[in-house]
Amino acid sequence: MSDPVRDLASAVADASSSLRGDEGATRMPVLERPPKPDFGDYSTNAALLLAPALGEPPRAVAERLGSVLGDRLGPQVERVDVAGPGFLNLFMSDTWARTGVAGALRSGDSYGAGDGGERTNVEFVSANPTGPVTVAAARHAAYGDSLCRILEFAGHAVEREYYVNDHGGQIQRFAASIRARAEGEDPPEGGYQGEYVTGVADRIEGAATLDDDELARRGVAIMMDEVKGTLARFRVHMDRFAHEREKHESNAVDAALERLRERGHVYSHEGAVWLRTTAFGDDKDRVLVRSGGEKTYFAADIAYHEDKLQRGYDRVIDVWGADHHGYVQRMQAAWEALGGDPQRLDLLIMQLVNLMEGGLRAQMSKRAGTIVSLDDLIDDIGVDATRWFLVQR
Repeated sequence: MSDPVRDLASAVADASSSLRGDEGATRMPVLERPPKPDFGDYSTNAALLLAPALGEPPRAVAERLGSVLGDRLGPQVERVDVAGPGFLNLFMSDTWARTGVAGALRSGDSYGAGDGGERTNVEFVSANPTGPVTVAAARHAAYGDSLCRILEFAGHAVEREYYVNDHGGQIQRFAASIRARAEGEDPPEGGYQGEYVTGVADRIEGAATLDDDELARRGVAIMMDEVKGTLARFRVHMDRFAHEREKHESNAVDAALERLRERGHVYSHEGAVWLRTTAFGDDKDRVLVRSGGEKTYFAADIAYHEDKLQRGYDRVIDVWGADHHGYVQRMQAAWEALGGDPQRLDLLIMQLVNLMEGGLRAQMSKRAGTIVSLDDLIDDIGVDATRWFLVQR
């Protein structure tokens, strides 16, 4: 659609070019709103930029330029005044305003939308699949989805992604907690205490007879079904669910580390395997494989980001929680070590939501079973109010 302000700026630039002729290039003139209504609707410094090239006083150039602009704009402009050392103040007519309003009405909801952009991946929420989506993570959902909608409106092709952390110690503790509930016992120390774990155990046939790996798979699948339902209720759609477990089972983690070693960024020290992140601005090198042979979460995250890099996005955006603040520099370093352009990776840190109870901050923990779910909050105040509250601060 036609943008009346952009069209006006083009008219000013074209009028300047017609006066300049072959006298050499000048900087593009600025069109801006003046500080006071008495100075018109828009003001431009075009004559001041033209004057040196033409060898004429700025006000004289402004008089000539104002005449050319008046002819070009016709009924769109009420008058053009010369002000100060050579500024042009443009007083636009009602015809110009009506043209803009009519265009906006014709465009409807698409008014102001961009017509081109980048292919962008946004990963957000990514709450651990060991319990319901909590209020603590709800802001990530509201913010991330709002960001995606803004990018899409600006013309970007956006892919929304959820990274499922379904590997490692927390998943083993989740499986052990399900088994304990299935056997009628309390969860082990460090396990998940919430009553929802009993519900998960009840939904897995023969839970007490399954091995830990299968129990973990089924438990995660049940929780992710609930997560997807909650997000859908919150009007948050995900295009892709990437799984940490798959990175390990497909040997993608080993392959990524080997490629980094071939690039000269990985070395062994004291029985552990390290990434030389200090070469890319980190304050210290980071462990990829511990001396006992266990891969760190960082190693899997590198494989995950290599996958994103290979997908060919123009921009990758990660929306992380405050507990990942110290993780930013090492991930940026790993991205560069993988060959990624640092300007194409944005790592955004979100503060968690705190609930107040009796004037004190309520402690929320999935393991302790002291959580308030996003579903509970939606039941209390609705989707619109929840989303607005979470993104307005």
